[in-house]
Amino acid sequence: MIVRIHMEDQYRLGDAAVAEVDKLDDALMAAMDAGDTAAFSAALHDLLVYVRTHGEQVPTDEIIPSDVILPSEDMTLADAHEIMEKPAPAPTSAPSAQTPD
Repeated sequence: MIVRIHMEDQYRLGDAAVAEVDKLDDALMAAMDAGDTAAFSAALHDLLVYVRTHGEQVPTDEIIPSDVILPSEDMTLADAHEIMEKPAPAPTSAPSAQTPD
């Protein structure tokens, strides 16, 4: 699994780490759902520390897509709510050719 930490680096994590990342992500989402700022900050910190310490940093000259993108450590609970609640942008289409009347 390739994990990117927003505004930082990518890390390669083995299959054995996926369950722990999922567990840490669940704690992050629970704190977010509860509106608990302290728990959110702590859970985000724990998740990022786990990825940094158990992952192998992908060299910057190696271009590979990320499977997961994690927020940067300075993201606030309010920022997370704003991102999660923001609707996806509407698809854009080319202007239709209309004939003048």
